[in-house]
Amino acid sequence: MAEVIGVRFKEGGKVYYFDPDKNKLKNDDVVIVETSRGIECGTVAIANKEVADDEIVHPLKKLIRKATKEDRRRLEENKRKEKEALKICEQKVAEHGLEMKLVDVEYTFDNSKILFYFTADGRVDFRALVKDLASVFRTRIELRQIGVRDESKMLGGLGVCGRPFCCSSFLGEFHPVSIKMAKEQGLSLSPTKISGTCGRLMCCLKYEQDAYTDLIKRTPKVGTLVKTPLGRGLVVETNLLARTLKVKMDNTPDDAAPQSFKVKEVRVVKNNYINNKGNKKGKEKEPESEELRKLEDK
Repeated sequence: MAEVIGVRFKEGGKVYYFDPDKNKLKNDDVVIVETSRGIECGTVAIANKEVADDEIVHPLKKLIRKATKEDRRRLEENKRKEKEALKICEQKVAEHGLEMKLVDVEYTFDNSKILFYFTADGRVDFRALVKDLASVFRTRIELRQIGVRDESKMLGGLGVCGRPFCCSSFLGEFHPVSIKMAKEQGLSLSPTKISGTCGRLMCCLKYEQDAYTDLIKRTPKVGTLVKTPLGRGLVVETNLLARTLKVKMDNTPDDAAPQSFKVKEVRVVKNNYINNKGNKKGKEKEPESEELRKLEDK
């Protein structure tokens, strides 16, 4: 076990562990630490606690100090310089005629490097741009191409639910989200209904997926032959959350309405999928449109 603090460098960003070096810190304390990018200023997101050694990336770097007034002044100065750097870089991008969209600029705390984040449809040859920017700022320049999800995380905004984006408010990392999740949750497959502002599948599809996966395992699928209190029949509709089934009974006329049962009231007779022609076969995979497949792209 080791004592650590969790530090976040951006709102909604990933939390990294550091050695508190015997200092007692609380949430929202501003601290100075050493990272792979150099000296950085961050905010304590997790106060002193003990974690298992296998949860730590060794070697664990130590806290340098709690931020002083001078450190906070430098942080504010860096934010001012970032706004100016963004304007200058946008002008240089236009001069070089590059097909790229600048998203954000970040100065390292010690001013040893400036990072420019951008989006683009494909690869961009920005070598001449880097040389031009280096001659202006007289420091190391790094350009990073990011995806549309990362762009939304950096810029922030309001989702269709009316709340701030999950990615920019509390999600430290993106979780894989797939069209399969939307299907299993019974959602409309209209791209406008299941995609976020970034144009990709909504992150919140992941939140309840484990519950749906468990319910699916314990619920007979549509097309399954089951035995009910009223006789045998074929499952024609399921309601996972209500834990109910609609069953077309074998002993009723073809035009009769299906009967409703709770899942616990039925027993599976045959778990084979049966299509609407009565032929037994494996369930066919529905073709997905190119528009839907693009929603899964990062």
